[in-house]
Amino acid sequence: MEKNKHRASSNILATHLGELELQAMEVLWGCPHLDARQIRERLQRTRQPSLSTVQSALERLYRKSYVDRIKQGHAYSYFVTVSRGALLARMLGEAIHLLHDGRMETILSSFVHVAADMDESSLDSLEEMIRDYRRKSGGSDGTPQEGKL
Repeated sequence: MEKNKHRASSNILATHLGELELQAMEVLWGCPHLDARQIRERLQRTRQPSLSTVQSALERLYRKSYVDRIKQGHAYSYFVTVSRGALLARMLGEAIHLLHDGRMETILSSFVHVAADMDESSLDSLEEMIRDYRRKSGGSDGTPQEGKL
């Protein structure tokens, strides 16, 4: 594997993915170890980007540390280095850090609004996660111990 001395530092601009970058990640999550030409063939787009455009997107993903690559002949074979969940957590964490106003209620309210916009079952899932967390960190009745969530 190639080491890159110019990897992007962790910041919201480095985390942000363009449309083509995200589509390339989708392809690689479904089928790792593809070269740029194979990724281009699998993109779900009405207009196919040029091979050089796909290669540029993959280079950006590489510099952001979202993919790594192995030289195979004259081309690189790419694979993701971050799961979908880890990417989402990183992006949310950086957005929260950037926009946090010092009040936890703002963050929690945002999560509730997003969950409510999805569907009722998302709110149910959120409630269940909170109950599970409280059970694990608190008493068996689901109430938190003093000093816990």
